[in-house]
Amino acid sequence: MVTDVVRESVRAGRLVVWEESARDGAQAKTLMSAAFRVRLAREQGAVFGEDGPRHVVFAAGFPAVCAEEFEAVRQVADQAEGAVSVAAVCRGTLDDVRQAVASVRGSAHARVMVVVPASEAMAGVMVHRGAREALEEGVALVRAARDLDPGVATDVCLADASRADHGLMAHFAQAMTAAGAGTVVLADTVGRQLPGEAAEMFRRVAARTDADVVLGSHLHNDLGLGLANTLQALGAGVRLVSSSWLGIAERSGMAATEQLLFLLAHDSARVSALLDPASQETDLWWTRPDLSRLPGIARMVARETGVPLTVTTPVVGTGVGTISTGTPFVHPELFQPFDPQALLGTAPGVVLTQLASARVVSAVAARLGHRLDREQARAAMGWVKSRAYATNCAVVDDDAFAAYLDGLTAPAPAAVAVPGARLREPVAVSGEGDVR
Repeated sequence: MVTDVVRESVRAGRLVVWEESARDGAQAKTLMSAAFRVRLAREQGAVFGEDGPRHVVFAAGFPAVCAEEFEAVRQVADQAEGAVSVAAVCRGTLDDVRQAVASVRGSAHARVMVVVPASEAMAGVMVHRGAREALEEGVALVRAARDLDPGVATDVCLADASRADHGLMAHFAQAMTAAGAGTVVLADTVGRQLPGEAAEMFRRVAARTDADVVLGSHLHNDLGLGLANTLQALGAGVRLVSSSWLGIAERSGMAATEQLLFLLAHDSARVSALLDPASQETDLWWTRPDLSRLPGIARMVARETGVPLTVTTPVVGTGVGTISTGTPFVHPELFQPFDPQALLGTAPGVVLTQLASARVVSAVAARLGHRLDREQARAAMGWVKSRAYATNCAVVDDDAFAAYLDGLTAPAPAAVAVPGARLREPVAVSGEGDVR
């Protein structure tokens, strides 16, 4: 029997990230090439070293979309083998399940996830029957997938779990596990839950199943609560959590992988407060994630998808580690919750804006090779502020500032004495430009 390393990890209390940027991310109007998916899977696995397959399930795509999508999933299964556990996602039909299994067959730690509606409303739309009938069919599809290839682990995603009956989901999570499901993921498909509601759902379903059932989370961000709700799931004992690089997923996305990993790994002393207080296991890692890899992967995903990293993007954004005002410049440790250079390898930077103090201006001038005295610093500060307002752009770029500094700090030309010349009185120019 092939060992299910994901199920094994979760049952040992370790965190497993179900990575959705290549799959659910496509519903955010992005498209990752097959080659990029392979690269991303390898890079994400490298965050955990040789334990990549035990910490990352990389959802490579939805093979039923088209032949090109099937081939993309197949390439990830072939070429990222050993770096992560590779999964194909499919609808709850036998044809889709066959196709998904075929796309990952033969890859070490391969998985398929079957999406099954759990609420009455979603079952009516997706499969035109009631929730109980849809869930019963889900049990049969788990058996079918296991029969197709026992070497491919089978997971189930209960769609619209946030509007489904907790007792019904618990009953069928137990039945699906008995049929061979490795994990059963509860999805807030429409991102409607508040944190307390998410916690209640996971606790109630878990309380009605035995220890053999491994629950996971897939929580969308439509109310801006995807990450908060994922933390609630962790607090309820869940250790398989879905996320996506830069948060890209359908509509408003889901928890961002880089934020989730950083939050759970950067300060181990605080993590226990986020976890199930009844649990004795607070170590989430076989291998602790290398956080310094996160910014590079995020930039890579941004380039591929066109989703920008902004000045306010947490952990990996362009504003991380930057300073533009006086007090943070003097005491930067008071104005950031972590050391970006020590944890992420993000070097601190000073940016010129209309808020710049003379100290900030002098620091940027020094970086550009100019040493300013007090008067020059005051003059340069005034120029920076005027420039920002004149251009209606907060950040004054280095090239423009360097050109200004060249004029400011250039030595004054020496006066040349002309024999017989008489000194003239200076001409006064009024504020209105007329000569007096």
